[in-house]
Amino acid sequence: MNVLFLSLLDFNSITEHNIYTDLLREFVKHGHNIYAVSPVERRCNLDTYIVSKENARILKLRIGNIQKTNVIEKGLSMLMIERQYIEGVKRYFKGIKFDLVLYPTPPITLVGVVKYIKKRDNAVTYLMLKDIFPQNAVDMQMLSKTGIKGLLYHHFRKKEKTLYAISDHIGCMSQANVDYVLRHNPEIGEKQVEICPNSIEAQEIRISDSERAELRRKYQIPLKKTVFVYGGNLGKPQGIPFLIDCLKTQLDNPEAFFLIVGNGTEFEKLKTFFGEYRPENMRLMKTLPREDYDRMIASCDVGMIFLDHRFTIPNFPSRLLSYMQAGLPVLACTDSNTDIGKVIEEGGFGWWCESNNICAFDKILKKISKENLNVPGTKGFHFLKDNYASNVSYETIIDKFSAINKNRRTISEGSVD
Repeated sequence: MNVLFLSLLDFNSITEHNIYTDLLREFVKHGHNIYAVSPVERRCNLDTYIVSKENARILKLRIGNIQKTNVIEKGLSMLMIERQYIEGVKRYFKGIKFDLVLYPTPPITLVGVVKYIKKRDNAVTYLMLKDIFPQNAVDMQMLSKTGIKGLLYHHFRKKEKTLYAISDHIGCMSQANVDYVLRHNPEIGEKQVEICPNSIEAQEIRISDSERAELRRKYQIPLKKTVFVYGGNLGKPQGIPFLIDCLKTQLDNPEAFFLIVGNGTEFEKLKTFFGEYRPENMRLMKTLPREDYDRMIASCDVGMIFLDHRFTIPNFPSRLLSYMQAGLPVLACTDSNTDIGKVIEEGGFGWWCESNNICAFDKILKKISKENLNVPGTKGFHFLKDNYASNVSYETIIDKFSAINKNRRTISEGSVD
């Protein structure tokens, strides 16, 4: 069948490794044809072009600037995206009838594109819900439900509901996400929503003791300490003030070393902390060479996840999968509405505390220092293979696609009779 993937993800090949390209490879592996639309911003000075390989065609569609630009230009560019995507599909995928449309959130701004393809081709539409917007912006006080910001909230809330309405099925990252969507959108039927988690190709990343030692020496990380690593975005959703408070409690911990690798709007807060305290058992890095990043994660001992405690919506950060793939146990500090901690603790591959409880964090650190970390790390990788491998997500989507098509045929045959 022909599958159309719509997103704002910038990628040039499905051989790249992330939660979306790994899933698309599963479709190709099973003989399906992939057609994807991926943006190229105007600042890149490139015209629209197509990348084709085997059963995958990626339309690199030129759009306006939406990153590294001012608010006005970004707003105008976002307003034009729906029309640009529709025209791009018409022109560059001319004559292709799509059977299935896959699209993740964020963003929710591709509603018109999904609606157009669904009506034109009678395609099955599957929403991969990765973010619940605009409520997440309200939680972070970037929007409100009243006043001028309230106008924006209600505009986006209407788009969100439209997106749910045109989706034949909605795949959520966890049970807490399923429950939240159904509770706050009573017009959605229970059978329309299911768990379809973040997933990757489950390839274990293991490094030898000598390679581990080499990497730690290269990046000035102690060989004989328990290394806690945080790798990923450093923005408001991650609750960086709490992360800094946690680090302050560990300044004199002789057994632990903390490695923070990432960038984002809150990076400067961490940089200020490191400049002021000059911790000897911690290191802050903005970037790592891609070839070193996965191996560096594997050379550490415990992966860390942080989320702001103000969230009322459940989140499920995909960096969890990187830690599990590397065989690292996970320490998650999140809000109480997110169920990632429940998954980690029930799966036996880590620990959880609420991200406003510094005492609980310190208590877990003391507990970790006395444990054999190989056991929970191994459990984590096996849990990944069984639950968060891309083939699991593929089967989930295909099952729903087949069921919807079967139901449509039944209705069609009934109307003929």
